Amino acid sequence: MASSVEIPLVGGAADGEHITVELDPHGRPPLTHHHLGPEGLAAADIYELESTDAERQQWRYRWRGPAV
Repeated sequence: MASSVEIPLVGGAADGEHITVELDPHGRPPLTHHHLGPEGLAAADIYELESTDAERQQWRYRWRGPAV
């Protein structure tokens, strides 16, 4: 099993970008991703994990809004 996976970001300022995340011991990525903005964490956007194909373990992170 892979220890990391590349996941696309959907929506928000980072729409279309891909990030590489580490998988947990059960083969799942983190439930959320904080995408840093120009001022770092103060301008971060929150992306939430969604499954696109549960059988093939494919995911995407969908934009949920600003972190602040």
